[in-house]
Amino acid sequence: MILLIVAFYAPFGDWVRLARKNELYSHLLLIPCVSVYLFWLRRHELPRASKPDWASAASALCVGGLALAGVWHWRTATFLPLALAAWYFFFIGLCAVFFGRKLLSSLAFPIGFLIFMVPFPPGALRVIETWLQFSSAATAEAMFTLALLPAVRTDLDLALPNNLTFTIAPECSGIHSSLVLFIVSFLAGHMFLRSPWKRALLTFAVIPLAILRNGFRIFTIGELCVHIGPQMIDHWIHRHGGPVFFALSLAPFLLLLVVLQRSEKAGANVESEKNR
Repeated sequence: MILLIVAFYAPFGDWVRLARKNELYSHLLLIPCVSVYLFWLRRHELPRASKPDWASAASALCVGGLALAGVWHWRTATFLPLALAAWYFFFIGLCAVFFGRKLLSSLAFPIGFLIFMVPFPPGALRVIETWLQFSSAATAEAMFTLALLPAVRTDLDLALPNNLTFTIAPECSGIHSSLVLFIVSFLAGHMFLRSPWKRALLTFAVIPLAILRNGFRIFTIGELCVHIGPQMIDHWIHRHGGPVFFALSLAPFLLLLVVLQRSEKAGANVESEKNR
């Protein structure tokens, strides 16, 4: 394991610098800490190391090898995502060899959670960012329509009364807060829910929630600019209001989590009554 870290010393240096300089990836350094904490929580429940799982090891090492081959082939902006992906699958392969199937299965979530250490490839990042821009613009347009405020959308431009025109820039896509909320929902589902489909529901409910949150932010700024003045475009709610809207989106997220938890408890009580 130590040799694996040494072998990927250079990519990990770039990874740390990316986390420190790029706001989108400011959460990266927390991911391995969370995985270690999850491992620590389960330390007393883990089975003893079993026989090596050669099939899983071979599959993971093959995928890691392909990613490493991609590093040598595309020595450009895709270097870091491919290098971290190669490290991740090599790590899984070594775990399968040294820990065995039973222990690897018990640590599936902490190990799987490490996938969030891998940055997006630039092409995938652009696709996600563009989709969020268009989705947020369409949602904001619908909110303006419901509020009886005339709004005309042309691609990513929103034309409002008083000759106001907004362009939904990549910085307005809300991709950072959406990614953080997605990771939080993935972790919360594992810690507080048992049903796989309810965990999936909690995680993927974040996607429409993120679009609604970002559309509401655009709608709020537009309303302020129309009714107070165009100077509101430079107000703190536009420049630094992201955390406020992120906090607002946590309310429906926590509500859904509580509802799913209670439905599981109700189902467990019904099941226990039947078994009596």
